[in-house]
Amino acid sequence: MSKFGHFVFFTLRDNSDQAQQQLIDACHQHLSGHPGTVHFSVGRLADKQRDVNDRNFHVSLHLVFETEADHDAYQVADRHDTFIAENKDNWTKVRVFDSYIE
Repeated sequence: MSKFGHFVFFTLRDNSDQAQQQLIDACHQHLSGHPGTVHFSVGRLADKQRDVNDRNFHVSLHLVFETEADHDAYQVADRHDTFIAENKDNWTKVRVFDSYIE
């Protein structure tokens, strides 16, 4: 059975180092450790200048869940809702890429 990948790329209004760190800290606080998570990571845009690199974000979140049902439960979890409520005002764009992981 495939695992479920949930990858989120945040573009921020205030993209200062402090604002980026605040979002990273909020991800750790609210989005890590959910049931069924097999991988969690969050970080800043890497300073790589290549034609194939999409550089239209500041912070990226990477989650892999054991099952799609685990992902679906995460989406409606109170901690996830709190994360959105506390941080959405600084987002200009959020791109989500979900995929089955072989």
